[in-house]
Amino acid sequence: MNPIVKYFTGEKLESYLFLGFGIIGVVIALIFYLVIKTSFLKGIAIPIMIVSLLEIIVGVTIINRSPKDIERVQEYSSHKIEMIEKVEIPRMEKVMNNFVIFRYAEISLIIVGIIIMYAFRQNLLLNGIGLGLFIQSSIVLILDFFAERRGEIYLNYLRTFIEN
Repeated sequence: MNPIVKYFTGEKLESYLFLGFGIIGVVIALIFYLVIKTSFLKGIAIPIMIVSLLEIIVGVTIINRSPKDIERVQEYSSHKIEMIEKVEIPRMEKVMNNFVIFRYAEISLIIVGIIIMYAFRQNLLLNGIGLGLFIQSSIVLILDFFAERRGEIYLNYLRTFIEN
C-alpha cells in the first residue's frame, strides 16, 4: 500500500476508535450520572463525559479531513515535490512535537487522577473524579502512542523525497 494512503488510512481508522470510545464514554457517563446516581459514579462520569466529547470532536474532524489529506499529499508526491519539503514535512514535524506535549499532559492527568483518588478516599465524588480522569487519560495516552509511531514512519517516508 502507498505509504501516504497507509498513514492517512491508519489515522482515519484510529479516529474511528476515538469516536467509538467517545460515544461509549458519553453513554456510560450519562448512565452513571443520570441513572445510577451514586456519588462515586457521578464523579467518574464528569471526566469521562468531558474527555469523551473531546474524543468525538477529534474523531469526527480527522475522519472528515483524511480523504482530502490523501489527495493533497499524493498531489504533492506526484507533481509538487517541493511542497513535501515546504508544507507537509513542517506540518508533520509540528504534529510530532504536539504528541510530545500531549504525552506529558496525559501523563500529568494520570498522576493527578491517582493523587485525587488517594487524597480523597473518603469523598466518593472526588474519588470518582480521580478514577475517571485516570481511566480517560490512560486511554488517550495509549491511542496517541500508536498515532505517534505511525507519524514517525510517515515523516521518515516524507524525508526520503528531499534526500534524493
